Amino acid sequence: MRKVTAGLFIALDGVVENPQDWHFPYFDDEMGAAVDAQLGSADTLLLGRKTYDSFAGAWPERETAGGPDASMAKALGDARKIVVSNQDHEFTWRNSEVLKGELIEAVTVLKNERGGDIAMSGSVSVVRQLLDAGLLDELHLLVHPIAVGKGMRLFEDGAPTIPLRLLSSKTFRTGVLNSVYAGRRSRPTAIISAAR
Repeated sequence: MRKVTAGLFIALDGVVENPQDWHFPYFDDEMGAAVDAQLGSADTLLLGRKTYDSFAGAWPERETAGGPDASMAKALGDARKIVVSNQDHEFTWRNSEVLKGELIEAVTVLKNERGGDIAMSGSVSVVRQLLDAGLLDELHLLVHPIAVGKGMRLFEDGAPTIPLRLLSSKTFRTGVLNSVYAGRRSRPTAIISAAR
């Protein structure tokens, strides 16, 4: 069975929205290696539409430019990209397609296909749904030493309780804490089927 991992930049107060406004002062080689390990090693990317649009607007140009992150840009370009969206979408980035069907059912099918890891970056609403359904195998949180004070948080008030298990934790020189959690085990197929 394929593993689904999600990576998020997160502030101390749980904010995950608009990391471009507070994340970059903490980005260094250690964080780059952590992101590459989680995202760059997957052969399939599962992305929400906004995250996809952001990636598609930046990574193809980085690959063409041939700079220091060109190898990561090529890996992302070569990966199969599945976009979670309820809208029609015209894709300009190679190997991109829209997710067909209902999210939980479609990801269950993806996990049972042959292939390597399925990675996510951002796409908070998708991460929440997969965590709740027990389909997210690993949650990679890069916790930044900053309280943003406003914006969407990973876990909303009133959200269901989701037990996680710490797999690893490392503090970077910048003070960023790289914590990897195992999600709860997937619910049995019969329960997922009955919930439809």
